[in-house]
Amino acid sequence: MSFQNPVFIPGPTNIPERLRKACDMPTIDHRSPLFAEILHPARDGVRKVLKSANAEVFIFPATGTGGWETAISNTLSPGDTVLAARNGMFSHKWIDMCQRFGLDVRFIEVPWGQGIPVARFEEILSADTSHKIKAVLATHNETATGVKSDIAGVRRAMDAAGHPALLFVDGVSSIGSMDFRFDDWGVDVAVTGSQKGFMLHAGLAIVGFSPRAVAAYDTARLPRTFFDIRDMTKGYAANAYPYTPAVGLMNGLNESCGMLLKEGLENVFARHTRIASGVRAAVAAWDMELCAASPDLYSDTVSAIRTPEGFNASDIVAHAAKAYGVAFGTGLGEVAGKVFRIGHLGSLTDVMALSGIATAEMVMVDLGLPVRLGSGVAAAQEVYRARPAIAKKEAA
Repeated sequence: MSFQNPVFIPGPTNIPERLRKACDMPTIDHRSPLFAEILHPARDGVRKVLKSANAEVFIFPATGTGGWETAISNTLSPGDTVLAARNGMFSHKWIDMCQRFGLDVRFIEVPWGQGIPVARFEEILSADTSHKIKAVLATHNETATGVKSDIAGVRRAMDAAGHPALLFVDGVSSIGSMDFRFDDWGVDVAVTGSQKGFMLHAGLAIVGFSPRAVAAYDTARLPRTFFDIRDMTKGYAANAYPYTPAVGLMNGLNESCGMLLKEGLENVFARHTRIASGVRAAVAAWDMELCAASPDLYSDTVSAIRTPEGFNASDIVAHAAKAYGVAFGTGLGEVAGKVFRIGHLGSLTDVMALSGIATAEMVMVDLGLPVRLGSGVAAAQEVYRARPAIAKKEAA
């Protein structure tokens, strides 16, 4: 693998030099007023990226998995029922965590490549007249399959059923790269991490709580210590943490939010859509298909590409790393060996994406797949040459 080349995995993503420098800072007293100048602007920046006016933002030294645990442990009690769909590796992992916590998980098995079955959710919630279901778990962007689900649709289903359950959303590979509307979608807990759309090293679990979710703390009985939001709230009030924070990463997060807001969130989303569209054009030129079953499900942050029957897609990832020093994502779980993944999120440009597409072509030709060199690159170039007008930038 080469440090010279960008990575094309779905995270951690490429880190801009500006953010690397922001994280590289001298030691400061994290209980001094100086830390407050990092802490509170970072939380405010995340709130803007979430498109929320009143979300309580909690930032833990962890990853997205810690964010999942924060969501459930601060709002639920042993034996509570939650509703979820299992349509990929990361929705599966969240379900597994809930089961380990002793929750009663009602989950719908969904073919990998499909999104959350909104209509089925509405049926189940409508039938739950005793409101036994306390939370609905929704993975916005299933990183293993490159599938985007309709979170606004999930909220409409919950409202149509008149159900008071909390809505938890895994936005680990979408927030900061794809449109995410915490307030408009009625999200109660949103979970993400520092290593994807925020373009940083792994190490921060970033979680937004609605007022309803914060209030649920008072009746929640699941165990929590490190991920206790009440302890964190008390720390924030004193411009500190209940334990030692990752100060350098926090400073990087503050800078990252500033970069995203200066570019303009709509421009950030448009850039990701354009880059993803170029990758999808390349896949079509290779006469291959995506794991995502239909265009309305296509992710703008990762494409899981199906290889021909009988071919081990993991060979593409291994050969790319060995021969060209470039990283692509392997298939996970039920699609292991059947797909390889091109991550196209975070700090990425059209030109960088072209280098990844060109490398993938060389690898597939090396391995004997019926791909013509330059075909995918040319298809992507046509997309990237037709750049849309840049929207008005947002004020940071």
